[in-house]
Amino acid sequence: MTFELTFFVFVLASVVGFEIITKVPPTLHTPLMSGSNAISGVTIVGAIASLHADYTGLGLTLAVVALVFATINVVGGFLVTDRMLSMFASKKRNQ
Repeated sequence: MTFELTFFVFVLASVVGFEIITKVPPTLHTPLMSGSNAISGVTIVGAIASLHADYTGLGLTLAVVALVFATINVVGGFLVTDRMLSMFASKKRNQ
């Protein structure tokens, strides 16, 4: 793919993603976070596959950045989910 086409797809995905996220009501933020964690898991797999490819320079750097950011997102999502679930746990179990 050419740079222009790749950049166009990136900008289009960014605009569509922003529009979708801003239209989500507050009651659906938790399920949306779960879906985001699943997508980040797929991003981790793709980034690991890209690290094993014969990319050099910018391609390798972008794969490492994608791997780091997706890992941060997945770990943060699990921590937030765990904290939310602990709010609903019984008092006996928390002690």
